[in-house]
Amino acid sequence: MNHLYSNVVIKVGTNVITDKEGRLDLDILEKLTAQIAALHDQGIQVILVSSGAVGAGRSIVNLTDNLSPVATRQVLAATGQIKLINTYTDFFAAHGLVTAQILVTKGDFRDRLHYLNMRTCFESLLQQKIIPVVNENDAVSVTELMFTDNDELSGLIASMMHVDGYIILSHVDGLFDFKTGKGEIIKEIPASTKHFHQYINPGKSEFGRGGMLTKCHIAQKLSRLGITVHIANGKTPGILLSILNGEHPGTTFLPEKKSISGRKLWIAHTEGMEKGAVVINEGARIALTCSETANSLLPVGVESVEGTFMKGDIIKICSTDGVVVGYGMAGYSAEKIRTLKGQKGQKPLIHYDYLYIIQ
Repeated sequence: MNHLYSNVVIKVGTNVITDKEGRLDLDILEKLTAQIAALHDQGIQVILVSSGAVGAGRSIVNLTDNLSPVATRQVLAATGQIKLINTYTDFFAAHGLVTAQILVTKGDFRDRLHYLNMRTCFESLLQQKIIPVVNENDAVSVTELMFTDNDELSGLIASMMHVDGYIILSHVDGLFDFKTGKGEIIKEIPASTKHFHQYINPGKSEFGRGGMLTKCHIAQKLSRLGITVHIANGKTPGILLSILNGEHPGTTFLPEKKSISGRKLWIAHTEGMEKGAVVINEGARIALTCSETANSLLPVGVESVEGTFMKGDIIKICSTDGVVVGYGMAGYSAEKIRTLKGQKGQKPLIHYDYLYIIQ
């Protein structure tokens, strides 16, 4: 049977696999794993990113009242993660499949070597026909090391593995057009779409950290990298099989057809993980955003430097009005570029091969 994709990342939200009390819904989990097993049997490589560790923890731990919110989350995540992965292991084993647990933090994507090691791990597991089950390492992820939620984490993995499709399973049917007052579901969204606020009701999930606006921004970023993104209701029977068979339940973010190197894929998803920033003049901004030529960022185009960074760190590039132009790997330290900014005849601050421009 021919399928739409050969490899996918599937993200399952907390509200899909938990009940009204926030505890694991075993019936839904069993049905989702059965669908993933069916996809696997048909030759589709699947990476599963699953929330629910904190929810699982709620069902096995009675906490005292003297814990801080951070400590409460750590305890629930640390205990619940064991129950969550054991549940997945048992359900997949019923279909003859082996699972692997991978816990990551945001810092794992910040460092290029960690990033490449992680990618090798995923590639090796998939080669051995093992289902990777991924979650944020909530027990140690606090403050700046936390992802916005597992939407951000799964988006980074989809980009890193350059999959064909990325599926976000939520507890709603997709993105709705509230601008018309009818609230009709939007079936397809081009990669060029902007201003998602007008289409959705802002707000966050009851138990999760992220909302639909976060999902839309991540979906749009991936679609611009050539990955088709689906947002659909994970509680709908057979939802994964419908999507992989080319049907269009939920909302589909249509991909741009573009080729981008693995290095630039990494740089493209370092938003929020950059070590510093440079502000560039208008001439440099025009040169970098020109689609007809490939240009590097030279010190002559830099007006100011923000933060402290070293050669090899990822930095943000901003225009004088504060708009983010792109991200790239610094060829100089912050201290060095402060002495070179505005000078002609210098080597690039960011070479084109290490530069990702936001269009």
